[in-house]
Amino acid sequence: MPRPLGELEDAVMTRVWKWNRPVTVREVLEDLQRERSIAYTTVMTVLDNLHQKGWVRREAEGRAYRYEAVSTRAAYAAALMNDAWAQSDNPAAALVAFFGMMSDEQRQALRDAVRIVQGPETSEAASAGPAGTAGENPASASGGGGR
Repeated sequence: MPRPLGELEDAVMTRVWKWNRPVTVREVLEDLQRERSIAYTTVMTVLDNLHQKGWVRREAEGRAYRYEAVSTRAAYAAALMNDAWAQSDNPAAALVAFFGMMSDEQRQALRDAVRIVQGPETSEAASAGPAGTAGENPASASGGGGR
């Protein structure tokens, strides 16, 4: 897991992720200048550093480059969460504490994400209840579970 992005790297990557297309230094510069005073060479250096760190790929266009994100903001956030969780000496307690910090909307998003990851088979089995009659796995019902 790469180290977290710095404040300026994050500001640049936010634009690259938001625009979701190859961008030039000039485009990023002009957007950043709406919020702060910043030099072209600073933005160029940040994008070059992000390229060297593997966050963006670049393609030459004349004497300049166009930069494009290698992964999504969601993948970056997930990697940060995974790294933080992996560093805990008690991962279960860390998760409980993290869940306790979540808003109701975030907890609902978590439930939705778990359903997506578990897939339809798990969701059907969970809705079947203790009897296990609805949503039964056809392979296990026929004895062909492959074990």
